[in-house]
Amino acid sequence: MTVVTAPVSPADESTVQKSSGLADAPRKIRRSPAWRIGVTAALAVAMIYFLFPVYWLAIAATKSTSDLFGSSGLVLNNPQLLSNLAKVVTYDGGIFARWALNSVLYSGIGALVATVCSLAAGYCLAKFDFRGREAVFNIILAGVMIPGTALALPLFLLMSQVGLVNTYWSVLLPSLVSPFGVYLGRIYAKAAVPDSLLEAARLDGVGEFRIFLTLGFRLMMPAAVTVFLFQFIGIWNNFFLPLVMLSDQRLYPITLGLTQWQSISDRHPELYQLAVGGAFLSVIPIMIAIVSLQRFWKAGLTEGSVKG
Repeated sequence: MTVVTAPVSPADESTVQKSSGLADAPRKIRRSPAWRIGVTAALAVAMIYFLFPVYWLAIAATKSTSDLFGSSGLVLNNPQLLSNLAKVVTYDGGIFARWALNSVLYSGIGALVATVCSLAAGYCLAKFDFRGREAVFNIILAGVMIPGTALALPLFLLMSQVGLVNTYWSVLLPSLVSPFGVYLGRIYAKAAVPDSLLEAARLDGVGEFRIFLTLGFRLMMPAAVTVFLFQFIGIWNNFFLPLVMLSDQRLYPITLGLTQWQSISDRHPELYQLAVGGAFLSVIPIMIAIVSLQRFWKAGLTEGSVKG
């Protein structure tokens, strides 16, 4: 018995593909070996470029003051890392530990409060319709474009009028505001917090503040970690604002304290090595924060930037 099949036209073939879902299947893009090698090489060069200062810092932290200038900065030479770090911690009555605690205070409290305020503001701008909403959001976007150094002098004049110069508050209060955090919070709230879920909670009689804490904030947790990480690193590495606001070295963060050591190292050469060792210790909290929050950080960037 012979089975005769009718020829299939291109139109019928496309119809079959659409009905079976074949047309919607993503096409696999084939890359040539040369393209893959080029991309891998570019990534390797970028990795070396960014990791080279860290490698140099780790090697330099193991050397004495004489070896720091008398030997190559890329190879080990009589390593004495533990003794160098012990000198950093114990120098001048343990002032470095005080600077480290100040940095943790400025960065931790500033990043935490800024994260909560930014997500709350972004949630309101995304989920509530009120007059002037877009104008407020545009002003916040303008704040993202203004560099922090341009605001240092006006902030100093403002703090001096209220008597907060040379106090913890002079560095903490400006750190509680994050225009970028508000922007990211609004974008993420639009993508991750469904309006139907909020309406269901309102029908159950739940207040708006409780809805934000129990539903909105939890759904925006990846964005919260992203904002916290950016704000923590920004405050930790901030140098100019503490330089303008503070004159008491007991209030200095690590960045300003190490700069003070380096500025007088021409009269005290041992401070060269102490500044290098202090810089090595100062990057450890940043590395821990990035490694521990990396998965939340990547989730916040990808999910919060694309509306589902």
